[in-house]
This record gives sequence, C-alpha cells and structure tokens, in this order.
Amino acid sequence: MGTSAMEFEKPLIELERQIDDIKRSSLERSVDISAELAPLEQKLKALRVEVYQNLTPLQRVQVARNPRRPFTLDYVRLAFTDWIELHGDRAFRDDPAIVGGWARLDGETVMIIGQQRGHDTKENLHRNFGMPHPEGYRKALRLMKLAEKFHVPVLTFIDTPGAWAGIGAEERGQSEAIARNLLEMSQLTVPIIATVIGEGGSGGALALGVADRVMMLSNSVYSVITVEGCAAILWNDGKSLEMREKAATALKITAQDLIDHHIVDEVIAEPPGGAHADHESTATSLHDALIKHVDELRRLKPDKLVRRRREKYLRMGETDE
Repeated sequence: MGTSAMEFEKPLIELERQIDDIKRSSLERSVDISAELAPLEQKLKALRVEVYQNLTPLQRVQVARNPRRPFTLDYVRLAFTDWIELHGDRAFRDDPAIVGGWARLDGETVMIIGQQRGHDTKENLHRNFGMPHPEGYRKALRLMKLAEKFHVPVLTFIDTPGAWAGIGAEERGQSEAIARNLLEMSQLTVPIIATVIGEGGSGGALALGVADRVMMLSNSVYSVITVEGCAAILWNDGKSLEMREKAATALKITAQDLIDHHIVDEVIAEPPGGAHADHESTATSLHDALIKHVDELRRLKPDKLVRRRREKYLRMGETDE
C-alpha cells in the first residue's frame, strides 16, 4: 500500500513512483529488473523508518488524522471474529459515529465500542466525522452495562476530534452524557481496555477512555483540545503552521509523551510508514496486545479491578516537591 500525500512523505512518494515506473517498464519489455529494483526497495524501506522515527508532534497529528488509517470497523474485521453490531440508545436514535457490539477475541467473547470515522466524504458525513452526539455515548453506556451483566470485557477504540458541539447535541445533554460515562466506567466491574487508534480529542475521547489499561498506537495522539483550538485560544492564531506546531509540542499529545507522564500504559508500534501503510500488520499487533491485557485483567476480582482503576486515575498528575 502506498503512502498518502502528506508534505513530509513527499520523498517516499517520489521513490515509490520510481519503483512503480521501473516495474511497469519491466512488464512492458519482459525484462528481469530484480537486481535494479532490490536496492531501491531497500532504500524505500530505510527511508520510511527514518521519516517516521523523526516526526514532529504536529506531523503525528497529521498521521493520526489520515483517512487511510484503519478505523474501528477495520480492526473489527481484521482482529476479531463473530461480530454482531448492536444499535441505539433506547431513548432517541442510533448514532453512527459510535459503533458497538459483541465479538470474539481468540474465542473469548468481548464487547467492542469505538468511534468510527469515514474513509471518504460520503462515509464521513454519515459518521459525522467521528464526532458523537449524546445518544452515541448513551449507546456506549448501554453496551457497557450489558457487558457487565454477562461478565464480558469491554474494549473501546478512541478516534475522534471531540464530541459534537451542535445545538441539538447540547439540547439533548452532551455534557451530562459524557460525565455519566466517566462515572459509570470508573465503577464497571469488568475489565476495560481503551486503545487510542487515531486522534483522541477532549472529553469526546475520554468518554470511552476510563479504563484499566489505556494503550495508544505509536502515531496516534491524545489531547484535551485540538492543536488548532489550543493555538487559537493561546495565541489567537489557529491556522499558521508555526502556532500549530508550537501548540502540538506544548500539549504533550504524542504516545511517547503520554507514556512518560504515566497517562497511558502501553504504546503499540505501527509498521514503517504508519498504520495506513499496512492495516493487517497493525491489526495483528493490536490483537496480540489486547489478548495479553485481557488475560492479565481476567485474573482480578471485580472489587480489586475497580479499586485499582480508581487508584490509577487518582495517581495521575501527582508531583514530587
């Protein structure tokens, strides 16, 4: 799979184009070009590693927002079996920005809940660009309580710029729906594992993020606000590259930043070129990490699980004088 047209990937795109041209020419002339092709492919592989090891925080934001990255339903297809989607909050309507349902992870039944964006404009409009309404969070809560009833682990996938802030969402109690999820997730008696697979923005992300284990893909980001919003508030300039880069750096939004600050528990390495370059490999890494954490958390009694989850969040932000 080729890389996308982000500015910092232009050297990769040019080299890929050269390789494609050589391959096309060899087919037309029926000539063996393996000796010529091998060093170029090796160079491309090395360049991918180099580029992605040295991304700035703002560049990681761009990667996290890439529409070619795998989304929740892609991981459902690649890493799980026996998917049965469940719909609706039993109060207003179904929100396509959050998907959820039963699935099996290596034979064990789990409840999957995740934000879903679109790979194209039509799907993004249907999914509201991954920005849930309050009924989406109420659907998520309904499914969490259903999982608790049947003693099934909850796996959440975070990928949203933030909760929808439209008038209708506010009228239907967006802030209450998010706050209710925070409260209920803190008390849920089954294992919860949250994974940031793309952009985790604000309370809209945190509403699925109170968990026993929080993981991030290596090119995902997790923040209290978008870099544009932060730059606009602090420096009255949310558009310039300089201010967006400054905000991205100050916010400490990358996976490594959040590991260092003990906000997340594990970083799942993406393949060279990012998750959008190899969906299958990324899904395999996620699958293996989920199995490990589910096995560990299954050994804990419900009361200990809840107590450790509470202690985990109370420790965040502690400093030594």
